[in-house]
Amino acid sequence: MSEQTLTDPPASRALGESRARVLAALRSAGGPVAVQDVAEQVGLHANTARFHLDGLVGSGLAERRAEDRTRPGRPRTVYVAIAEEAAEGRRSYRLLAEMLTGLIAENVADPGKAAESAGEAWGRYLADRPPPTRLVDEAEGIRRLSTVLSGAGFAPDPGGDVIRLRHCPFREIAEERRDVVCGLHLGLMRGVLDEVRAPLTAERLEPFVEPSLCLAHLRPTGKRRR
Repeated sequence: MSEQTLTDPPASRALGESRARVLAALRSAGGPVAVQDVAEQVGLHANTARFHLDGLVGSGLAERRAEDRTRPGRPRTVYVAIAEEAAEGRRSYRLLAEMLTGLIAENVADPGKAAESAGEAWGRYLADRPPPTRLVDEAEGIRRLSTVLSGAGFAPDPGGDVIRLRHCPFREIAEERRDVVCGLHLGLMRGVLDEVRAPLTAERLEPFVEPSLCLAHLRPTGKRRR
């Protein structure tokens, strides 16, 4: 196996659109900023912004700190961009992903089911939950799901009961471990739809119907919850 396979592309090329915008917001701030400030600047839900900020920390492009403050109260967590020259260097997150998905596939009795459960938990975390009094219909449920999918880099194209996912941010790993990676993605969609109380569920995910296209099939549940 070549070194190019074992290591990731330079971070500037590997970032998705949403994460690149978060990084740009950090760099333009010129100092530590809180999650909510970044979320408002780039137009993302706070949990989604935190997800990308933590990803930038993991990629060596940002640093997480406790806010310096003199007034009473718990200091906020803030983030600051790391200088580009200090962030240079090869990363191997793809190799890590391959090793971890292989570990799950080989040591978990039902890896696909386990992946779906983990994906559901993350979907609930990333979803922007509506107020308790708001009734969410199918159209709004799809819109909220598409917002999360777009933020994660899937380039969703919703149409009726099928969402076309035109980019898989984990394509190379998914081609090798579809049960684990596609299970995570299916669970993530179910978790989002459940968290926003949409009368829909993600029934199945049809991977790679074309080289750069997966289809997420939705099914009405017949339940409307406040």
